[in-house]
Amino acid sequence: MKVVILAGGFGTRLSEYTSDIPKPMVTIGGKPILLHIMNFYASFGHKDFHLAAGYKGEVIKDFFLNYKNLNSDFRIDLKTGEIESFEEERLDWKVTIVDTGQKSMTGGRVKRLKKFIGKEPFLLTYGDGLVDLDINKVIKFHEEHGKMVTVTAVHPTARFGELDIVEDQVTTFKEKPQTTHGWVNGGYFVIQPEFLDLIEGDETVLEAAPLEKAAEMGELKAFFHKGYWKCMDTKRDRDDLEEVWKTGKAPWKS
Repeated sequence: MKVVILAGGFGTRLSEYTSDIPKPMVTIGGKPILLHIMNFYASFGHKDFHLAAGYKGEVIKDFFLNYKNLNSDFRIDLKTGEIESFEEERLDWKVTIVDTGQKSMTGGRVKRLKKFIGKEPFLLTYGDGLVDLDINKVIKFHEEHGKMVTVTAVHPTARFGELDIVEDQVTTFKEKPQTTHGWVNGGYFVIQPEFLDLIEGDETVLEAAPLEKAAEMGELKAFFHKGYWKCMDTKRDRDDLEEVWKTGKAPWKS
């Protein structure tokens, strides 16, 4: 199943990094968060990637064009230019990078990939969220209900410490826990190709008219995920993910 990753936004809330690189190329543990997301999908056997690039898309293109040399030892004969690579492991991925426009909205970027997606269901996510989800269970759920779109619903991480209080007595204190109240869009979708017909063009926001219309039609189902989920919106989020990575026990597969 094809994996579409939205990788073209400006990432203005991460301006400490995104003045030079696109948001999906901000690193966690020394490698771009985009690569963490791709490794996640690949671990479940989904290795046909379609990246919807835009802002500073050339950085993403350069990364993959030079991936082999940047991630392996090699010997170069400076006289002949011959390169011998000592690559330990080759990734068996296919990566399609498409310039979907500097100013396209999320829906518009997906629409521009229509000819690459074809007539089969596909996976879709953003280039900034990590999760410990079993994506194949989401696919099975999608196939069983037969609707147009499945969205993964998650509990967001609380920005501040969460208190449980009885009268004025604090019974529990949790620093930045995964909340237990309310569900939000976790950004991991399974989508039928006909959904693309609900997207008008470049100015369409995926999370507005198209998904709202799918919900009105009764064609939007939620897969509830109660495990780990973290979106990298700000430098604080990035630093939190870095600290999780340093423990050596990052919940996401990478």
